[in-house]
Amino acid sequence: MKQTVPAFILLATLAACGGASTDQAKTEEKKEAAVASGTAYAIDTTTTTVQWRATHKGGFAPRFGTIKVTDGSLNVENGAVTGGSFNVNLAALAVDPASITEPDKKAADLEGHLKSGDFFDVAKYPSAKFVITGIAPYDSAKQKSLLPGATNLISGNLTLKDSTLNITFPAQITVAANDVTATAKFVIDRSAWGISYKTEGSPENWMISKDVEIGFNLKAAKK
Repeated sequence: MKQTVPAFILLATLAACGGASTDQAKTEEKKEAAVASGTAYAIDTTTTTVQWRATHKGGFAPRFGTIKVTDGSLNVENGAVTGGSFNVNLAALAVDPASITEPDKKAADLEGHLKSGDFFDVAKYPSAKFVITGIAPYDSAKQKSLLPGATNLISGNLTLKDSTLNITFPAQITVAANDVTATAKFVIDRSAWGISYKTEGSPENWMISKDVEIGFNLKAAKK
């Protein structure tokens, strides 16, 4: 029997959204990696930060936290980033206790659930990877980004579990003599990578947002 979504869930979700505040990443099939020419810059894993945010209970219970970047590099030629990649340790995914407001819930419980086979299955897939496939200048006359100060459009292959898809999102990139910084915030649909709780049409899955906001402040230093 085909399941339908209760009307109150749809209404709650719409009420909670209120309007987009973050760019939705364009999602396509996997592409060839960019040729990483020029000087290599190693990503500083101690200062680089990656944040995630999603919602539960029809949008009324935001959940957020951090993920650690374990290694990676960017290449720079003629003052511009040409390519690069980095790895993320999903086994170290953390939930901010401030996002757990229910008295009977704990951040550690949600961390365990997200790392289980219900979601990321970190025992089998402990890491995620992002590989740059292209970087283009951001043209404000052609693109409309919600990211203040966007300078570039980054495209790259994002691997989650056993699926790899290409995503494109605006970013602010600054290249200096000895370091590179990149900032971005965008939304992906977790279900595109086959990450669903129970079954696709189940009420439990509908109560958890498909949209996951990813933000990063990446820093890399010349090797």
